Amino acid sequence: MIQIRHANDRGHADHGWLNTYHTFSFADYYDPEQTGFRSLLVINEDRVQPGQGFGTHGHEDMETISYVLSGALQHKDSMGNGSVLRPGELQRISAGTGIRHSEFNPSPTDPVHFYQIWLTPDRPGHKPSYEQRQFDPAGKAGKLLLVASPDGHDGSLTIHQNARVYLAALNAGESIATTLAPGRHTWLQVTRGKVVLNGHNLATSDGAAISTETHLEIRSQTDSEFILFDLP
Repeated sequence: MIQIRHANDRGHADHGWLNTYHTFSFADYYDPEQTGFRSLLVINEDRVQPGQGFGTHGHEDMETISYVLSGALQHKDSMGNGSVLRPGELQRISAGTGIRHSEFNPSPTDPVHFYQIWLTPDRPGHKPSYEQRQFDPAGKAGKLLLVASPDGHDGSLTIHQNARVYLAALNAGESIATTLAPGRHTWLQVTRGKVVLNGHNLATSDGAAISTETHLEIRSQTDSEFILFDLP
């Protein structure tokens, strides 16, 4: 079963400094039919204006992943971490028993465009921790690149959940085939371009919830990129 979540059907808020789209219920946007998918709770596509950002705020018991598509995102947290996240880099925060952090666009001229992703952890009460990693763009060219996993396999970020997150970039006409293990589920989020997923057309910012399928074929109609979540 494949259920499409079209980009234009997402929740939307334009705060001037922040233009944000919510795949699932978040903040003032609530849809009882869209409260997450399995352990995947939040997929926000955010654009933050130059010199603007999210002030210091707190999180508990959440695995968060940030992925910058363009621009730069500055991070500071109560664990003493301070860094700038750029395209090709991913950041993971395990909020655990509690952290406070801020996210800011340090550029005076350019907006930052990024995805903010939340997954529920396997249990509450983990010790808070942080990772940031650069991934070689060649690693996702024409194939699935593992960027987050429960054991940090192949240099991926380590998350406290039996989930795996992949990136892929396809040229027009290329395809990727993969299988779903019994009892597993998949979410596909297109970040750029147009793809066909088992006969279903998806465009930029569209998503798809996938269950009870055994075989997935993702064929690119244009140069495309996407995030694939393998979920319990």
